Amino acid sequence: MLGWALTFFVLAIVAALLGFGGIAGTAAGIAQFLFFVLLVLLVLTVVMRAIRGRGIT
Repeated sequence: MLGWALTFFVLAIVAALLGFGGIAGTAAGIAQFLFFVLLVLLVLTVVMRAIRGRGIT
């Protein structure tokens, strides 16, 4: 999922450089959404591992 977020981020940068404002905004929004979903999943994983008694390592 992080790969998709990075892909949309790069797409947004390229579109912004070429002057496609609408496409750049949409791609940036998708990248931001995927990044936050990834962060939520990371936090949930760490909490679940802590509850189950396993270490983070």
